Amino acid sequence: MQKEDIIILYTDGGSRGNPGPAAIGVFIKMNDGGERKYGEVIGNRTNNEAEYEALIFGLKKIRQLVGKEKTENMVVEVRTDSELMYSHLNGKYKIKEPTLKNLFIEVWNIKQDFKNVIFKHIPREENKVADQCVNEALDSGGAQKGML
Repeated sequence: MQKEDIIILYTDGGSRGNPGPAAIGVFIKMNDGGERKYGEVIGNRTNNEAEYEALIFGLKKIRQLVGKEKTENMVVEVRTDSELMYSHLNGKYKIKEPTLKNLFIEVWNIKQDFKNVIFKHIPREENKVADQCVNEALDSGGAQKGML
């Protein structure tokens, strides 16, 4: 597999309070060298719900950016600092919370549009851009969308 076949997706979600006001952050490294980052307030959620919603947003955004017909030949490497979500998506932990089960199913369905989606757990320090998008969205009370 060539490097240009892979899109890197960094995701983060957070809530102030658990549940509480929540936001998502996404940082996408496109296979053409472009980078995009997004942050958006999503209402009251738990931290784990926000993590899943960030992943869903990121996968949908990639599909929108490249076109659904091209995604079936693309590999997305998802990098997350959420150990729980990572473990759910790799079959290590059973999902007990009904809301997370529904979000998991949504991720699984979107994932079918891609050639492959690989989930990697990374330390928080390696997820600074997505984390910054979450905090900027929460601090502004709105959305921070756009390209770098």
